[in-house]
Amino acid sequence: MPAARTGTSAIPVRTRCPRSRRPDVRARWATSMRGPEGRCFIRPTADAALQRAARSLINNLAAAPPSRLHSVSLMQPHRIKSRPMTASNRRLLTCALLVVGFICQAVLFGQPVVSESRHRLRVSENGRYLERADGTPFFYLGDTAWELFHRLNREEADRYLADRARKGFTVIQAVVLSELEGVGSPNAYGDLPLVDKNLAKPNEAYFRHVDYIVDKAQGLGLFIGMLPSWGSYWKEDSGKSIINETNAADYGRFLGRRYGNKPVIWILGGDNNPSNDRERRAIEALAAGLKESTGASQLITFHPRGPGRSSDFFHKASWLDFEMYQSSHAARHHDNGLFAEHDYELDPPKPTLDGEPRYECIPVGFYFANMNRFDRFGDADVRQAAYWSLLAGACGHTYGNNNIWQMWTPGRPSIIAADIPWYEALDHPGAFQMGFVRRLFESRPYQRLEPRQAMVLDGPRTGAGKIRAARARDGSFALFYSPRGEQFTVDQTAIKGERLKEIWYDPRYGVSYHAHTGNTKGAQTYTPPSSGPFCDWVLILEDAAENFPMPGARLP
Repeated sequence: MPAARTGTSAIPVRTRCPRSRRPDVRARWATSMRGPEGRCFIRPTADAALQRAARSLINNLAAAPPSRLHSVSLMQPHRIKSRPMTASNRRLLTCALLVVGFICQAVLFGQPVVSESRHRLRVSENGRYLERADGTPFFYLGDTAWELFHRLNREEADRYLADRARKGFTVIQAVVLSELEGVGSPNAYGDLPLVDKNLAKPNEAYFRHVDYIVDKAQGLGLFIGMLPSWGSYWKEDSGKSIINETNAADYGRFLGRRYGNKPVIWILGGDNNPSNDRERRAIEALAAGLKESTGASQLITFHPRGPGRSSDFFHKASWLDFEMYQSSHAARHHDNGLFAEHDYELDPPKPTLDGEPRYECIPVGFYFANMNRFDRFGDADVRQAAYWSLLAGACGHTYGNNNIWQMWTPGRPSIIAADIPWYEALDHPGAFQMGFVRRLFESRPYQRLEPRQAMVLDGPRTGAGKIRAARARDGSFALFYSPRGEQFTVDQTAIKGERLKEIWYDPRYGVSYHAHTGNTKGAQTYTPPSSGPFCDWVLILEDAAENFPMPGARLP
C-alpha cells in the first residue's frame, strides 16, 4: 500500500483499478484517485468514520467484477453478495451510488458540494452585469494566467489557485493551446495538447491535466475563463494556424462536451482580431460548436488585440454574451474608462469589462521603439485602471502581472523583461488591492450603479487625476474615484434621503473612514485625506437610512 503524500495527512488506499473493459473508465479512475506522483490518496476530513466507510466502498467497488452488479454493504464492506440483482434493485442501486459518489467527491477530495446555480452564470435582465443562475450578482474579478495549463504542474497549480481564491479573485483566465509554443512544447508532465498538431486528435493525457486544474478551481469556488486557443492558431498569416472554419466547430464541441458542466466562461480570440471573412467564420464556427455542446448554458466573450474592443467585431453576434476590451499597456494614465463608455452606449446592451489592462511589472509601452525596460507599471497603475473602468460602466475587471501570465521561473526564457518568479509575484501589492476593489463594490448593491460624470461639478476632468463617478440608479449611493487625491466638487442632491453619509475608502489598504453625516445637500467640495501620485481615494456618498455596512470587512 503506498504511503501518504509528503506534506499532507492523506490516507493511503488500495490502488486496484476497477475491472472495467473500457480503457477510458480505467484511465479516469486512475486520474481521479492518484496524484501526479502516481500515489493514491484520500484527503483528510473531520469525520474519520466517513473516511473509513468511503475508503472501504471504493476498494469494494474496485474489486467487483464488471460482469454482474453486486449489492455492497457500506456497514459490512467485507461482505459482497454475488447473486445477480433484479431490474428494480439495479435501478435503486444505481441511484444510490450516484448519491454516494456525489458525497464522496466532497469527503474524499476536500471539495464543497457546489450547487448547480453557483457555477452557472447568465447576463442580467437589463444587460448590464453578470449574475449566477439564482439571481445573485457575480463580480467578475479575473487574474491573467495564460500559461497555467501549459507550464505548471499540479502542486504548482494548487498553490496558484489557492492564493488567488484567498485574495478574492473569481475568474482565472487561462489558455488551452497557449501562446508560448503551447502546441509544440509539452506541459509539465511531458504531454502535448494535440497528436501531430492535429486539432482532431486531442491528447487525453494533456486534457486530464486541464481537467485537474478546472476541478481544483471549482473546489475553490473559482471560474475558469478558458481560451480554447491563442490567436496565433487561427490567424492565417501567423505561420502557426491550425484552426479554420472547417475544423473549429468540432473542436468547440469537444471542449463543450468535456467542460460543459463545469464553472467555465469561454473567451475566444486570444489577443487577436479577425482580418478577413475566413477568420471570422472560424471564430463563429468555434462559438457555434461550444453553444451546441453546452446547450448555451455557459457564457462566451471575445478577447481582442489591444487596444481593441470585441464590440467592434461581434457586438450583435448572438453567441457573444458579454463584451471584452483590451486597453493594453501603452502608457500611464491611459483612460480605459473610455472603452467602457463606448460599450455602455451600444444597443442591445451587453455587460463589458477590461480583459487585459496594464499589467503590474510590465514595462510601460513595451511594444514601442526605445522603451525603457526599467520603467514598469506598479500597483497604483493597476488600481487606477480598475476604478476608472468600473465607474465607467464595466461589470468587472481583470488584473495581470507580467511574471504570472507566463509563469516565469529562473531558467525559462524571459518574455517582456520578466525577472521575478511567478510564485514570488503572487504577493505583489496590486493583487491584494484587486481584492479590495471587490470588497468595496460588493459592500453595496453595485449592480445598480450607472456612470454619472454629471455629478462631478469641478475637479480634474482629464489626465492622471481624472475624477470618475457612478451612482445607483435609485439614488441610494454614489462612488467617486480620485486617482491622485486631488480636490473635486460634486452635486450632493443626486443622492436621495434626508441624511447624507460621507465615507472615504482607501484603495491601497481596503479600509474606510466615516467622514461626516449631515442633513443638508448642495454643491460640496471634497479634499481627500492625502494627495500625490500614489494617493488615490474613493468617496462614498449614500443615503444614511440605507444603513449600508462600512466597506472593509473581510470577504467571506
